Amino acid sequence: MSNNIRLLVGLANPGQEYAQTRHNAGAWVVEELARVHNVTLRLEPKYFGLTGRITTNGQDLRLLIPTTFMNLSGKSVAALANFFQIKPEEILVAHDELDLPPGVAKFKKGGGHGGHNGLRDIISKMGNNKDFYRLRIAIGHPGDKNKVADYVLGKAPAKDQELIDAAVDESVRCIDVLLKDGLSKAQNRLHSFKAE
Repeated sequence: MSNNIRLLVGLANPGQEYAQTRHNAGAWVVEELARVHNVTLRLEPKYFGLTGRITTNGQDLRLLIPTTFMNLSGKSVAALANFFQIKPEEILVAHDELDLPPGVAKFKKGGGHGGHNGLRDIISKMGNNKDFYRLRIAIGHPGDKNKVADYVLGKAPAKDQELIDAAVDESVRCIDVLLKDGLSKAQNRLHSFKAE
């Protein structure tokens, strides 16, 4: 009962100054998956992003990290998805999640953008189709909505970063479960994980 995810997107802001910021947690998933599979992500200007391909469980999976700014992520996702005729429901988007504490990650399918500008733009560029999978990498919340922008564009303290890295690591393992055994098995495993 595998599902047909063909594209894994990791959301981020481009450039070295953002590379270690919380908002780039989605990209860390794609980078780690590429590392595990020994694949180098290459800049593809026509898709406005870094791309690669892996085969896992006999499935061809394209990897994409948009090199647009976060609020223009959909431009990159739509360019690649349209070219390869990948439907929204064949896409998994990894992104940072404010509403959960660091050390946690969750899969979900469909839903709104929850105020996340990257998701908002992807939904809009995919014809308002919200039916793609999400991998929510928890980064915690600053406690005040006025501090969110600085928080997501800041670096996590070392302890939080360790928790986030552990959740990214487990997420990568669970993507294999998702591709092989489907969403509920992947959710059962990932949702019971909590980095200490």
